[in-house]
Amino acid sequence: MSVIPAEAGTQTLGPLGCSVRQPVWIPACAGMTSEHGCSQRMGKPLPRPYLPRMADLFAGFEPAAPIETHPENAPLADRLRPRTLSEVVGQDHITGPEGAIGRMVSAGRLSSIILWGPPGTGKTTIARLLADAVDLRFVAISAVFSGVADLKKSFAEAREHAKIGKRTLLFVDEIHRFNRAQQDGFLPYVEDGTVTLVGATTENPSFELNAALLSRAQVLILERLGRGALEQLLDRAETEMERPLPLTPPAKDALIASADGDGRFLLNQAETLFSVNLPEPLDPAGLSNFLQRRVAVYDKDREGHYNLISALHKSIRGSDPQAALYYLARMLTAGEEPLFLLRRLTRAAVEDIGLADPQALVQCIAAKDTYDFLGSPEGELAIAQACVYLATAPKSNAVYKAQKAAWKSARETGSLMPPASIRNAPTKLMRDIGYGKGYAYDHDTEDAFSGSDYWPDEMSPQTFYTPTERGFEKRLSERLAYWDALRAEKNG
Repeated sequence: MSVIPAEAGTQTLGPLGCSVRQPVWIPACAGMTSEHGCSQRMGKPLPRPYLPRMADLFAGFEPAAPIETHPENAPLADRLRPRTLSEVVGQDHITGPEGAIGRMVSAGRLSSIILWGPPGTGKTTIARLLADAVDLRFVAISAVFSGVADLKKSFAEAREHAKIGKRTLLFVDEIHRFNRAQQDGFLPYVEDGTVTLVGATTENPSFELNAALLSRAQVLILERLGRGALEQLLDRAETEMERPLPLTPPAKDALIASADGDGRFLLNQAETLFSVNLPEPLDPAGLSNFLQRRVAVYDKDREGHYNLISALHKSIRGSDPQAALYYLARMLTAGEEPLFLLRRLTRAAVEDIGLADPQALVQCIAAKDTYDFLGSPEGELAIAQACVYLATAPKSNAVYKAQKAAWKSARETGSLMPPASIRNAPTKLMRDIGYGKGYAYDHDTEDAFSGSDYWPDEMSPQTFYTPTERGFEKRLSERLAYWDALRAEKNG
C-alpha cells in the first residue's frame, strides 16, 4: 500500500509554541475496491500504526502518538509491536491493573522507573506505551551512542515544552552504560519534574546504577517470556502473515524453546521462516539446520556470570551432580574461561568438602593439570569429572569454620609470644635467656606424644577445628579424641 500526503494539514504547536503544519497521511487506495487496482485486499484491515523506534535528539518535536502507518516491508517485530499496554505479553505482574505500571496509568501519573529485564521482553515498547497512556512527550536516547551534550539538549528541550504544558518522558536505553557522573546528571531534572525518567537495563541496577538515582526511581523487573507468552506472539505473527508457520508441532515447540524467553528473537526467526517457500513443514531436525539457535545471555563480568557460578557452587554443596553439570555446561558453552571454573571448583573442594574427602582437592588439581595438557574440548571432560566428584563427595565445612575462628582469634590477641620452650633458639644468647628450654621432643616420648601445652601463657587452649562424623573426618574425630584423652592423662 502506498501513501500520499494530503494537501491540507493539521495545526499543532512546535517546541517554542509556534504553529507547525503536520501532514496527514491518507492511503492511496482509500475508498477504492480491488478492481481499481489497489493491492489492498478486500476485507484485510489496514496495517497497524507504526510506532517509531527512537526519537531524534535533534528534532524539535516528536508527539507520543503514532502518525505513520507501517510500511509493508517493516520487520515483523515492528508490525506486531503492541499498541496498548494490554497487548504486552508476559509482563502482567507490572502492566496489569494491579501491577505498578497499571496503577500509575489508572492514576494518570507516572513516576520515574527503571525497567530491568533480559533482552526481548518489552522494555522499549512499555516505555513508549506509557508516554502515550499518560499523554507525555516521548524522547528516547541510547546510552551506547549518547553523551553529556545529548543529555543537556534533551533536558533543555524538555524545559521548553514544559513551558507550554507538555511534560516529557525521557527513555534511556542501556542506562547502565552511563558512568556515575553521567547518571548524577539526571538527578536535578528528575527531582524538579523536567523529565520523567524511564531507564532500561539488562544489568542488575543495584550494581550498575548510582544509589542516588535508584532512590528517585522505582525498579520494575521484567521476566523472560514464558512459553505461553511466546505462543501468543507466534499466533499474532501467523494472523499478521495470514498463514501458519511452515513447521510441524514438535518443530514449533523447538522454535519456542530456542528463543530462550526473547520475544524479538522469536519473531525474527519466524519472519525468516515466513520469507521462504518450503515444500513441506520442517521437523525439529530440519529447523535446526535452517535456523541458528539463540546465543545464551551471558556476560563474563556481570550478573549473569555471577548467578551461574553461584548456582554451580551451591549445586555442588547441595550434592546434586546433575544440576552442577548443567550449570558447568551453561558456562562452558557460553565461552567461560575453563581455568576460572577450575579455580572455583578448587575453592569448593576446600570450602565445602575439606577433610571429609581429601581426594576432592587432588581431583581438582589433577583436572587443572589435565586441562593444561589437553586443552579444549578434550580437557573439559576432566573438569566435568572433577565437578561430579565434588558433588558426590561427603561434605564438611569444618576446616572453613576453623579458619574463620582462628583468624578472628589471631586478630584479637595481637602479638602474644609462644611459650619459651617452643621458641626458636638458634643463638647462644637466645638459649641463655630461656628460648627452647624445657622443650619435650615428642618422638623421644611414649606414643610420640609429649602432651605439652603449646599456647601462649596469656591464653587458655582454644578449639577451632571440630571434625564432622562424615567421610574421612569421622576418622579424624577419633584421632582427636585419642590425643585429647592422652593429653589429659599425661597432664592430669
